[in-house]
Amino acid sequence: MQNLVLILLGLGTGVLSGVIGIGGGIVIIPALVLLLNMTQQQAQGTTLAMMVPPIGILAALTYYEAGYVDLKVAGLLCIGFLFGGFFGAKLAIYLPAPILKKVFAVILMLISLKMFFGK
Repeated sequence: MQNLVLILLGLGTGVLSGVIGIGGGIVIIPALVLLLNMTQQQAQGTTLAMMVPPIGILAALTYYEAGYVDLKVAGLLCIGFLFGGFFGAKLAIYLPAPILKKVFAVILMLISLKMFFGK
């Protein structure tokens, strides 16, 4: 049953990612914490491991073929993400889970408010 839930979670998140560009951080991490009782660190680590294979390749290719991908920007973001992810993971494993969950929630809330009220 848990395997089916995980596959459906991945499918639903994949659809959301393809439609509006959201995924692991916003959907999968909270789902793993709430549905599977993972710690914040386990959910974040598992989600990052999920992204190691090129899971977004088909969605990215679809956007690329439609002319909506800037490869230079994507490449530079990858370089930053590679090193930022490393240092962020080093920090996250030492933070207590309740503090990490609160930081995560505040960041999601601020992004939501900015997108809702921004231009």
